[in-house]
Amino acid sequence: MMNVTIANFDAEVVAASMTVPVLVDFWAPWCGPCKVIGPLLEKIEAAYGGRFKLVKIDSDQEQELSQAFGVRSIPTCVLMDQGKPVDGFMGALPEGEIKAFLDKHLPPADVLEAEVMSETVSDAPLENDPNAIREALQQAMLKNPDDEEARFNYVKLLLQEGRSDDAKVAFAPVIAKTALVRRFDSLQRWMNAIDFAADRADLTGATGGFDSKIAANKRDFDARFGKAQALMAQQNWTAAMDELLEILMRDKSWADELARKTYIAILDIIEPAPIKVADGQIPPVDPVVATYRRRLSSVVLS
Repeated sequence: MMNVTIANFDAEVVAASMTVPVLVDFWAPWCGPCKVIGPLLEKIEAAYGGRFKLVKIDSDQEQELSQAFGVRSIPTCVLMDQGKPVDGFMGALPEGEIKAFLDKHLPPADVLEAEVMSETVSDAPLENDPNAIREALQQAMLKNPDDEEARFNYVKLLLQEGRSDDAKVAFAPVIAKTALVRRFDSLQRWMNAIDFAADRADLTGATGGFDSKIAANKRDFDARFGKAQALMAQQNWTAAMDELLEILMRDKSWADELARKTYIAILDIIEPAPIKVADGQIPPVDPVVATYRRRLSSVVLS
């Protein structure tokens, strides 16, 4: 068990979860149920022999992390895998329920120990199989064409895979809703950025064409926005938001707030889905999204 702070969060939680699932326990010294579940979690971690890593975060001392995870009551536990939250629960659950929760997500002990998975396991469909995920999202959208969440996720995945033509086909039935549904507007801005970069590929390259213009004139907002669009097309999200912030710090209302609207679109695109738990949902958790939301607020409100 390790105590995590904002200083070591990336290393001990995000990076660590790329190799083994990490269970994050939000607690506080004054919390009675936390004193019950804490030792129980440590006992289970030892019993599971390395199948997951347990870390603890003092929600009073690390309020920034607590806010980023949307923690509203403690204890709250969130399971991180591959750098992202996959599930969570709130309250001091009994040992059996905690183990059942973990067993849903952790590889069996024999699989963890084996260097090569058995044929039975390898023949089974993987949850992270991109083809299976794409098929499931497409079927969800076709089953219910009015499901905005399903369509958003399907079009987003196609764009992530570089299949922009397929994405445009899937997006076409809702293109008239971009003025009403913000996340559809966000997808449209991403597709516009992809088209922009494709039309100017010989000029933009790796955004070098815009860099020279920006170096000559820091207030060349057209060049800065062009660079941000090229970065969006490359899915270099943080660099794109950094460029948009450069515009916002100099002129918040430029081009009918185009920089702010595009910045918000990127946040919509990169924000993970909420974690579903037994009694509702835990807000999506991504320290990068939380950090860039704060940066936007500080610039816009300054």
